[in-house]
Amino acid sequence: MREPCFGESEIVAVLKKADAGMAVKGVCRKHGIGQATYYNWESRYGGMEASDIKRIKELEEENRRLKQMYADRSLENTAMKDLINRML
Repeated sequence: MREPCFGESEIVAVLKKADAGMAVKGVCRKHGIGQATYYNWESRYGGMEASDIKRIKELEEENRRLKQMYADRSLENTAMKDLINRML
């Protein structure tokens, strides 16, 4: 899979140029992206600031860690219950 050329902060900057009044075609031509790419970015990142994107990434990482912790505890709990049931 191809590595993305634009980071989230760069995408937000491109979207802000179009919001500032520059034509979408002009923004796309200037940055070498297609209009479909622009509209995909707009649907995903529209109305966000770079700090918002950073916070979302942090929350996603925290959520991943919490899910992993829950899965580990659940597995331990199931193993303990099986062990107790075998002893009885």
